Parts: sequence; C-alpha cells; structure tokens
Amino acid sequence: MTFQEQARAAKAASTVLRRLDRAGKDAALAAMAVRLRESTGEVLAANAADLERGRASGMTEGLQDRLRLTAERVEGMAAGLESLAALGDPIGEVVRGWNTDQGVRIEQVRVPLGVIGIIYEARPNVTADAAGICLKSGNASLLRGSSSALESNRAVIRALRSGLVDAGQPADAVNLVEGGHEATQEMMGARGLVDLLIPRGGAGLINAVVSGSSVPVIETGTGNCHLVVDSSADLDMAEAIVLNAKTQRPSVCNALETVLVLRDVAESAVPRLVGALTDAGVTVHGDERSVALDAAVVPAGPGEYDAEYLSMDLAMKVVDDLPAALEHIAEHSSGHSETIVTGSLEAARTFQESVDAAAVLVNCSSRFVDGGEFGFGAEIGISTQKMHARGPMGLTEMTSTSYRLVGTGQVRLG
Repeated sequence: MTFQEQARAAKAASTVLRRLDRAGKDAALAAMAVRLRESTGEVLAANAADLERGRASGMTEGLQDRLRLTAERVEGMAAGLESLAALGDPIGEVVRGWNTDQGVRIEQVRVPLGVIGIIYEARPNVTADAAGICLKSGNASLLRGSSSALESNRAVIRALRSGLVDAGQPADAVNLVEGGHEATQEMMGARGLVDLLIPRGGAGLINAVVSGSSVPVIETGTGNCHLVVDSSADLDMAEAIVLNAKTQRPSVCNALETVLVLRDVAESAVPRLVGALTDAGVTVHGDERSVALDAAVVPAGPGEYDAEYLSMDLAMKVVDDLPAALEHIAEHSSGHSETIVTGSLEAARTFQESVDAAAVLVNCSSRFVDGGEFGFGAEIGISTQKMHARGPMGLTEMTSTSYRLVGTGQVRLG
C-alpha cells in the first residue's frame, strides 16, 4: 500500500472514530491491550532483532535503552491502554456556552483533529501510547517510527490492529508508515490528508519536520533541563532531587542535564553533589569554578551547556546569584522543564515568574513532568511550543474545538 492509500484509509477510519462513543473507544482499547499482552513473545523477539542490529551498527547505549523492551515494559504498554480507557472522554466536552441576545445557543465543543501523524525515533513504547491516545481522542494515527525499531513496531502494530478488528472497529485507525526518508517527506507534504504532525526525537528530526512540513506541527522540543541550587536550599533535598532527576532514567527528555549552583552555597554544595553524582556513575562537566571546588569535575567543553546528553553526564556551573542563573537558563534552555531547590518563597516566586518553560518546578524532580505522572494516562510527547498545546500532551491536547449553534428560526438583523 502506498502512503497516499494508507493516508486515505486513515482518513476514512477517522470519520468512523469521530462518531464513536466512549463505550466503543474503551472497548477497542481493552481489546488492543489484550492482543498486546498475547503478543508479548512476538514483540520481544522482534525487539531483540532490532537491538542486535543496533548494536552491530554502533548504536549508543542511551539509544539502546530507548529501544529496549522487556516483558515489564510491554505490560506497561498494555496497562497504559487500559488506563486510557478508564479516563474520561474529552470529545463532546462543552468548553463554554452562552445565549445570544436573540436566543441562539452557542457552545464551544471538543472534537477530534482527524488524522494525526507521529514521527519518532527508537522508542517502540511510543507506538502503543500514541495509538491509544489518538484512538481515545477520536483520531486515526499514522505512526512513522525509526528504522532502528522497525521489527518491534511491526509486531506492536499487528497486535493493536488485531485488537481493533476484535472490537469491530476499522484496523486503519492505527497505521505503521514504513519506508525511508521519502516516507517522512510524504507525511510532511500530506496537507489535506494529515491534520497534524508531531515529531518526537532529537533536535535534528524535530527541526527538519518543523521547518519542512506543510502540515501543521506541534513541536516537541529537546530537554536541556536545568536545576538551580539556591543559597537557601536544603542540601539533603537538593542531592536527592539531583540524583533522581539525573540517574533514574538519563535517556529521556525530562532528565536533568545542567545544575547551576549559586556562589554563596557552592563551597559546600558542589563537592557534595559531585561526590553523590560520581558515586552514582555520573560524569560531571563543569566550569572553572566547579573544577576548582572538586577535582572530579571534568572541564566543560564548548557547547556543553547547550547539550542534551541523554547519558550519565551532567553539566555544572557556579553562578553569582539567582539573576545570573535565570540569565543562563534564558540563554541555554530548550523550554522543557526548569527546577529550583530553595527554602525561600521569594526565590521560588521569582523563579516561577521569570522562567519561560513548559514546566517550572520548585523543590521536586523534573522526572514528574510526564503525562502519566500528571494523571493524563499515556502521553504523546511534551510540547515546548506556545500554541495550542504546551507541556505533556494527553487526550485534551489531541482535540480541537467546534462552535455549535442552535436556534429556533432566528435570522441576523444587522
């Protein structure tokens, strides 16, 4: 099947989903979860083949971690589909409503977007998450995973489409787009067939889609996430948050990449944090002041404060004060998630009001910036743009609105 045929089939399926009630969507999600669990062995075998091919081609350990599936991760994918079924249906929600002076009732109502194309790298769990979120929000999906996860994605998609058929819904509501670079180009140029594109991956992929697409795009940015250790910070708290944010899963976009330590607390904070990070296997790359305070700090090279390491590496810098930290974040932030550890209400308020990011955190780990942690169920991604959707994108972010007017024969007089 050509991409054009696939896109048209998805468009036809989207008209069915637009009319589907919550019970029908939830039944489909449940059936998809059943089929995914039944296919665990097939999915893991396919994933093992992808991993072996990746290792042979020199894939980094960070990317291998994103690609790797386990029985627990497959179960998590199935459970994610079921959690979506347990969530409320955003479609049909009345955002606002009022009556005109002539008695016409106007309501702004949530409706599906239609066909959503998602272009993503490595992570096959995104396949199930994205398919489920699109389905629950009444949208058909065209999923363009990377070639590194091709066999894994094929196995997952087979299971999901079988579940849709079991539930009496069109299999073409969920589609895997295969092919090389030309397939991505076709998706980017399919205005009229694809209603929205969402790229998930590295900066190169995201920039290419944002700059080259004629289809509307929601930009999911890279995660150069900062943490500021304020002068009033509880260092026990700071250490625990830094370790969690950096080491729990370093290959994801909400992992910590840069720590900024205020000068007043640097003499005690830097050695403590560097020691804890080094013990956990993290290499700290720092400025001259950080290096002077702890010999374990590796001098940071050019551009490292703009880096998304996605590995057990972290950048550190000693800054004079909170305004200097805010200036550094403004210059280097990717707009994802920025954190301050502080005991000062004034510093917390200043930080939250000054930082321009999708998520601004006080005294908690950036790992909380996640659709699941927010209670959204599985997420499509984390948007760093400022239009339509910003932050973790769940069901509501996959909808648009339509104005519905009901009258009793009124005509406009002026």
